[in-house]
Amino acid sequence: MPWNRPARDDFRRPRTVRLPYTDRAEAGRVLAERLAPLGLDGAAVLALPRGGVPVGHEIARRLGSRLDVLVTRKIGYPPQPELGVGAIAEGGAPVFDAGLLARLGLREDDLASTVAAERAELDRRVAAYRGGRRLPDVAGRPVVVVDDGLATGGTARAAVRAMRERGPSRLVLAVPVGAAETVRSLETEADDVVVPAAPWEFSAVGQWYRDFEQLTDDDVIAWLDRAARAAGEGPEPT
Repeated sequence: MPWNRPARDDFRRPRTVRLPYTDRAEAGRVLAERLAPLGLDGAAVLALPRGGVPVGHEIARRLGSRLDVLVTRKIGYPPQPELGVGAIAEGGAPVFDAGLLARLGLREDDLASTVAAERAELDRRVAAYRGGRRLPDVAGRPVVVVDDGLATGGTARAAVRAMRERGPSRLVLAVPVGAAETVRSLETEADDVVVPAAPWEFSAVGQWYRDFEQLTDDDVIAWLDRAARAAGEGPEPT
């Protein structure tokens, strides 16, 4: 079911979304139409790379905003790295799944070397995507955090919390599709959670897209360059 939780809990009538999306660009256009009425003038649109960037491109274009990235990394369980036990976002502290850590018999300190390795990769990606530019100053501005889907929601949670620390006037989490339980678990993290489709039967983000190709660093840079050219902008000062 579609999910849109405005800040004052004035729930809106759900609108049908046809799944699967053709690709991330179509998903971004659908999402952008849900965001347009929210009055997000001057918003910073921050996409989680890699998959969130094509989605964010459509949103930034619709809102007349600049597109940038907010880099995140999953913190994996060392014997099984694909199992996420937490996440980090640039400028933020690690966010762990306390319940999962307890079930695995782990403490946060046990993951210090894993966190250090993920921070190093995060820093590499920041340098690749943004060069010497800093994150935009979002204090007193609306911020839209964008990804292409929510499965467990770990990276989205880390991203939203990192942005909350920077004092935006309004914090929006916008995702084309997400597992219903995950969407509900994130509704207290942002002022608005905008997810046009939140199915209860959810195994992977890619099942909700016909074209879900894996993106590279070069793809991310190309999308950011395209967005900057479309907006007629040069690089922000370092």
